[in-house]
Amino acid sequence: MSKVDRRIIKSQEAIKKAVTELMAEKKFDDITIQNIADRADVNRGTIYLHYMDKYDLLDKMIEEHINNLRELCQSASEMTFKEGNYVWFEYFENHYLFFSTMLASKGAPYFRSRFLELVVEEYKPEVDTFEGKNQGLDEAVILQFFASAMVGSVEWWFKNGMSQSAQVMAEQTGALLDRNLE
Repeated sequence: MSKVDRRIIKSQEAIKKAVTELMAEKKFDDITIQNIADRADVNRGTIYLHYMDKYDLLDKMIEEHINNLRELCQSASEMTFKEGNYVWFEYFENHYLFFSTMLASKGAPYFRSRFLELVVEEYKPEVDTFEGKNQGLDEAVILQFFASAMVGSVEWWFKNGMSQSAQVMAEQTGALLDRNLE
């Protein structure tokens, strides 16, 4: 595998950071490639070397975070909901600007739907509608309910300035999931 030049990585990170900062300030549709280039302190051409347009850039940023969350889920597959949620909330906290912007922005509904799909996908193995407290319930309804609750909890956390610690959020959402999915 060839090693990627550090300058390329540095440019891409500056570009991603610039887009996120700009989205926190104004609607995505109002952001231009020139705005991104100016904020990232790169030439427009540098952006086009890596991305087709601003939509491609946003899509790649979203997919990168969704994939990172998926990997965190896989690494936490043997953990309790509380422990696994802590891994997620810590990641959200470390990437606060991106997630708070994506969940608050009306210009990025695609992110919310991708995030919701990921949570449904990750909770699916935990739902048992053949035995126990969820016996006879519709699996799709259960999954949508708890995935929406989790995404909504993350949105609430950001909208309230992360008034609870990542640990508290993980413990409380984990306890709710433990009570209802296991």
